[in-house]
Amino acid sequence: MTGATSPALPTATERRRFGSIAWHVGALLVLAVVLYPVIWVVGASFKPSKDIIASLDLLPADPVRANFSGLADGISGISIGSFFRNSLMYAVLAVAGVVLSSSLTAYAFAKIRFAGRNLLFTLMIGTLLLPYHVLLIPQYVLFRNMELTDTLVPLVAGKFLATEAFFVFLMVQFMRGLPRELDEAAKLDGCGHLRTYWSIVLPLSRPAIITSAIFTFINAWNDFMGPLIYLNTPEKYTVSLGLMMFRDQEGVSNYGSMIAMSLVALVPVIAFFMAFQRYLIDGMATSGLKG
Repeated sequence: MTGATSPALPTATERRRFGSIAWHVGALLVLAVVLYPVIWVVGASFKPSKDIIASLDLLPADPVRANFSGLADGISGISIGSFFRNSLMYAVLAVAGVVLSSSLTAYAFAKIRFAGRNLLFTLMIGTLLLPYHVLLIPQYVLFRNMELTDTLVPLVAGKFLATEAFFVFLMVQFMRGLPRELDEAAKLDGCGHLRTYWSIVLPLSRPAIITSAIFTFINAWNDFMGPLIYLNTPEKYTVSLGLMMFRDQEGVSNYGSMIAMSLVALVPVIAFFMAFQRYLIDGMATSGLKG
């Protein structure tokens, strides 16, 4: 009497194929969860306002373009172009301030030995633990007494004074990884600290600088609290405040135009990231060094 044959075990190739299929299925599920809000926003921008909340359809059966064409009429007599210009000016000034002041401060911490350097660096890192709301009222009182409210000065002044401790820390860590031989060679050639910073350290720190610029641009473009506190004139509003104007005093919101403008507001952020992504990847691939 012959015994029953045992089932054949899966081969290594079959196990690898099953693992690959399971991994791809899991990745597709995660991708679907991540992309769902994006698809919803795109679909809602082509729906009438009354159907955005009432309808459960992800994509509209009969797309309309009135939400986008209505943006040309502006909000309360104000062109949406002014909102984008104000946001762009705010973001560009913020990037310039953070890159210049943070890189210069990082060079001092990373390359110059002076008394109290470690203590000052520790205090700077400690400011990361300080809640933004603790400084909100004193800063507002200060700028109000200086009659600088309703301008971009309160929003960008701190950027030029190296108050962004995270970006300073990021650049310090990167500059400390640069070879000391470069500094010594520059000193032998007669370069001072400013010349060494501008001609040697700054170009080699491109990955950290571009990373800081990308995050600063996104943070400034999406900033809502700062403009809400300091800007009072609707003509000086940024995009984030302009979106708030789609809701009237009775609480009735024009969701269609609001979502359409939100979608349009993503374009500059994506364009900025894509424009600098190549330089970021190239700089990180070479570790900031050439030759």
